[in-house]
Amino acid sequence: MTPTETASENRVPWPEDAAAAAGTARVTVDPRGTVTGWNEGARRLLGHASEEMVGRPARELLAEGPSAESLRFAAALRRWDGSVKLLHKDGHSLTVRLLAHRRTQDSDDADSESAEGGWFLFSAITPESSPSKDDELVKWAFAGSPTTAALYDANLRLRLANSDMERAIGLSEEAMRGLRVSEIVADPQAVRTERHMRRVLETGEPDQVQAVLQLAGHRGKSTWTISLAPVRDPGGEVRGVLVSGQDMTEEHRARSRLALLNEASVRIGTTLDLTVSAQELADVSVPRLADFVTVDLLPSIEDGEDLRAGPLSSPVRLRRVACRSVLDGCPEAVVGQGAVAVYPKGSPAAECLSTGRPLIREVTPATLAAWEKSSPERAERVRKYGFHSVLAVPMRARGITLGAVTFSRHRRPEPFEQDDLLLAEEITARAAVCIDNARRYGRERRTSLTLQSSFLPGRPPRQAAVEIASRYLPASARAGVGGDWFDVIPLSGARVALVVGDVVGHGIQASAAMGRLRTAVRTLADVDLPPDELLTHLDDLVIRLSAEADSAEVPSGDIGATMLYVVYDPVTRRCTLARAGHPVPALLTPDGAVEFLDVPAGPPLGLGGLPFETTQLELPVDSVLTLYTNGLVEARDRDPEEGANTLREVLARPAESLEQRCDTVLRTLLPDPDRPADDVALLMARTRAMDAAHVATWDVPHEAAAVAKVRKDACRQLGDWGLDDAVFITELVVSELVTNAIRYGDAPIRLRLIRDRNLIIEVADGSSTAPHLRRARVSDEGGRGLLLVAQLTQGWGTRQTYTGKTIWAEQSLTPV
Repeated sequence: MTPTETASENRVPWPEDAAAAAGTARVTVDPRGTVTGWNEGARRLLGHASEEMVGRPARELLAEGPSAESLRFAAALRRWDGSVKLLHKDGHSLTVRLLAHRRTQDSDDADSESAEGGWFLFSAITPESSPSKDDELVKWAFAGSPTTAALYDANLRLRLANSDMERAIGLSEEAMRGLRVSEIVADPQAVRTERHMRRVLETGEPDQVQAVLQLAGHRGKSTWTISLAPVRDPGGEVRGVLVSGQDMTEEHRARSRLALLNEASVRIGTTLDLTVSAQELADVSVPRLADFVTVDLLPSIEDGEDLRAGPLSSPVRLRRVACRSVLDGCPEAVVGQGAVAVYPKGSPAAECLSTGRPLIREVTPATLAAWEKSSPERAERVRKYGFHSVLAVPMRARGITLGAVTFSRHRRPEPFEQDDLLLAEEITARAAVCIDNARRYGRERRTSLTLQSSFLPGRPPRQAAVEIASRYLPASARAGVGGDWFDVIPLSGARVALVVGDVVGHGIQASAAMGRLRTAVRTLADVDLPPDELLTHLDDLVIRLSAEADSAEVPSGDIGATMLYVVYDPVTRRCTLARAGHPVPALLTPDGAVEFLDVPAGPPLGLGGLPFETTQLELPVDSVLTLYTNGLVEARDRDPEEGANTLREVLARPAESLEQRCDTVLRTLLPDPDRPADDVALLMARTRAMDAAHVATWDVPHEAAAVAKVRKDACRQLGDWGLDDAVFITELVVSELVTNAIRYGDAPIRLRLIRDRNLIIEVADGSSTAPHLRRARVSDEGGRGLLLVAQLTQGWGTRQTYTGKTIWAEQSLTPV
């Protein structure tokens, strides 16, 4: 006899059924080995009555006393079972099978601490049943087992099937007996299951199969975990296979819903484009949730109007933004992409928007009849494609109603369930936030673009200095509108200023900052500051703007910008450049060579305290200056140096015009010119020159007598140019400006006439003192010169030079 120990419960209650208790001999023994309990079954087994045994040592019942080793072994056990030889009351011995449990204080009859360490002793005395009765009991137990099970023989023919298997398959055991799995279930998975069953027969090892089956009588496919166990005879030979299945359909659906929800969180909202986000919602829902999905939004979303909170009254107008179907081309759709349709009262979309709650509707004959009255075309499509279940969910975000999403099934046989509704509601809620973000961003983007386009120059007027071509491409929706800009500013003396800048950041803040900088540049350019001084003033301005933004607690208060400022003089063909952290310009010379000009970088605007430097060079006529922002040459997948080299190659190619050259540059350097990753500003200027036929210059002695001679020379030059009508005003203006230079300025003094669209009169002297316009009193003998010049000309002004100043006046040549 070898005792064994296994895990068990410490509590063993007395049976409440007396008849059942009489079929088991039950004895309790305390830690000292004294019998404390004796039931009727014990009396029937050993012949002793309860009053005869309680209080006596249990060892008196043993025909053979236990060895010391057995006692030591038993002391360490919590449970023991084995055969023992006991003495009957009449003196004969009998061998019984005994099961012993160690008693604990938690035992029902352990009413004292002395019970700890005692034993419960059990021995069955019910006569053994016959094998035939056992077989019947086993068969009944198999038939009523809660596990879906079937028994197949070595030929894979069904021998037994329990009631749960009959319910799952939809056939009785009698109808299935003698058939194989592939004959019972007409599904490809059944053949696969048979292969695994054959492997179990061959190897004798259990196996497991995951199968998705379309069972007869079921509306949809079901998912099963099928366990295959070998059935062996007493000799160990495999005689059959026990097949047990567990319906995992609900668990599979739950996992699928969680996976779909996770996929929706990843796939929806990849861009800030409203239509794309809506289409992503439709794409992720088909076919895993529905066979046909439509996303319809309120027209006011794209029109920029304010949206309403709360339910909407029927009928409701919606715009089709996205749809997706398991069928190519969405043939089920009645409303085309982008079209606005009216959804009548009672339609799923209108009903969910009026109640503000999602709903599931079965398509019944009564439903179809109602739709035929209100929307016959929709009813015809529903009937044609076999729609049978519809789920509609209102799309809401941040308390605002955006539209409705309709999920429909016509290929999947199972209708929508409550779990499907919850899933659709969750997916729609996530998509609604993305669509509302896209809506808000779109409104801000439109505002930014409008603001920015109002700041960008229109077509610049024709002028003698340069021929201009330009492009501005706003960034894609993902990046947001930035603060890139360019400008062409006419200056005095037929000169022109070319400007390209880039404000850090995106959105309305960047556009507004760009507008303020552009206005400041134009103001400072009108003062005719040299490029380095102009950038210094702008640097101070950006610092002040940042300080104001910080004090006002404006988000993204820090303002920074880069800029390139170029001044070109067509008379001298001299180009003066300065930059503040901006990419250097490219120069294409008439011989086809391209170089990037060596202009000192300078710090970006807004750092303060660092100087800016200028570069001067003389440009050949028909040279092309190319100014641009970093969005043209920089990209995530391209090194800036590589972009610059590509720009150099493109500029070197022949082109019929500047406009064509601009287009070629954009097509070559931008992967998608319609949706650039960053704002791109591009400005090209072909230089011109004014020859001696359009410019006349005289050196003026620093003496009053020189005024008369200079006046005559100017009038003679106008006669040579055929501008006799302008002689009178020119004579007066030349006289006043030269007189002022002789009286208040220093030598050298020079008069220059430039014939452009207007006549430009310039007088330069060596003094840096600028004149001021003032009104003379009636008693004053002088002081009316500049006032007279201002009245007679289209404009006048002064600009500082490195050697003094220049006073200029521009006289219109258009007859009044």
